[in-house]
Amino acid sequence: MVKRTWQPKTRRRLRVHGFRKRMLRPGGQNVLKRRRLRGRRSLSVSLSIRKSTD
Repeated sequence: MVKRTWQPKTRRRLRVHGFRKRMLRPGGQNVLKRRRLRGRRSLSVSLSIRKSTD
């Protein structure tokens, strides 16, 4: 049987899409700014969303 493409890993998810990664670059800061303006409940991926073992 072939493995599926999505094999979730919490650590990688945070490193790629997390708050600190967004804050590193101006584009990511704009993303957070836009999400704040829209009133998003969560600005970026956090540990509380997904509790899986890596």
